[in-house]
Amino acid sequence: MSKQRIIPDPVTGPDTRQYWQAANEGTLLIGNCTACARTYFYPRPHCPHCFSDKVELIPAKGGGTVYSFSILRRVEVPYCLAYVTLDEGPSMMTNIVECDLHRIRIGDRVRLVFHASAGGQAVPMFTPTGHD
Repeated sequence: MSKQRIIPDPVTGPDTRQYWQAANEGTLLIGNCTACARTYFYPRPHCPHCFSDKVELIPAKGGGTVYSFSILRRVEVPYCLAYVTLDEGPSMMTNIVECDLHRIRIGDRVRLVFHASAGGQAVPMFTPTGHD
């Protein structure tokens, strides 16, 4: 059996509590500004586009496209760090998992999966949809 990468626990706080609770329930939340009607990632109490505090968290559909990636190989267990552009528009830094790292390409379609951190918190990640 191959070694599994240990995912560090995320730093959580009052502004991200709802986000991480939803992740534990299998839902990725993104920010939505009701003032300028733009979505964003990561969760925060003010819109990064117009600075309004008229924001809410909404569920993402769970699909996206690989915008950029790097495979980290000089670690005990190699892994892929990537920016995924969500179907809703914002990009998020994440990991690409459950695939052959050598087959990942910019433009690949990906779908949301969750992996547990060292302490059990569900962390959103993505896996390619078109790889065999």
